[in-house]
Amino acid sequence: MPFHDRADAGRRLAKALLSYKNKAPIVLALPRGGVPVAAEVAHALDAPLDLVLVRKIGVPFHPELAMGAVVDGAAPLIVRNEDVIEAARISEADFASVCTRELAEIQRRRRLYVGERPHPQLKGRVAILIDDGIATGASTRAALRSVRKQGPEMLILAVPVAPSETLRQLQGEADTIVCLESYEEFGAVGFYYSDFRQVSDTEVREILAALQPADSTSAVGR
Repeated sequence: MPFHDRADAGRRLAKALLSYKNKAPIVLALPRGGVPVAAEVAHALDAPLDLVLVRKIGVPFHPELAMGAVVDGAAPLIVRNEDVIEAARISEADFASVCTRELAEIQRRRRLYVGERPHPQLKGRVAILIDDGIATGASTRAALRSVRKQGPEMLILAVPVAPSETLRQLQGEADTIVCLESYEEFGAVGFYYSDFRQVSDTEVREILAALQPADSTSAVGR
């Protein structure tokens, strides 16, 4: 396996990102799996760590089928899959109902993970979005678009492993993509880790608490 666990992947990813340390970056993790990876990068770059939460908007009678996605942020971003909406004959009221429910779940999870800490100010900053890997890229694309809307000076996508085709499809969504391992034949992200156990909510909270400075407002908005 290329990586022992997420911490190992994070340390290796941090080495590839060290050139950004003097640019005062903000590290953003896709929970839950991206948090241990991003924590190692945030520590190495002496950067604040925050979250970007993405929820699928599923078709009401087929929740696994995504008719869109919603991403948290100071102004939440809603991404619509118009082909699915039309094919499934979803009304605007039904779409809005599911979207509202998923946004409420995002807000609940943000409170669970970071409490009342405000969203980081990304305008004019270097933002580094991190996950433990990419499969289809749908959540990653939605997250990148949400971060882009907040006006960072530079947007970097950094992941340990991803399919080559997905990386090509994401090229226009980030200014720079850093990926340590890419494969034409991919499978699942977990195939590339010796230890890919599930990350718990408690672990996410503990990681964020350990990296949170005493003056959180100044650290996130500096």
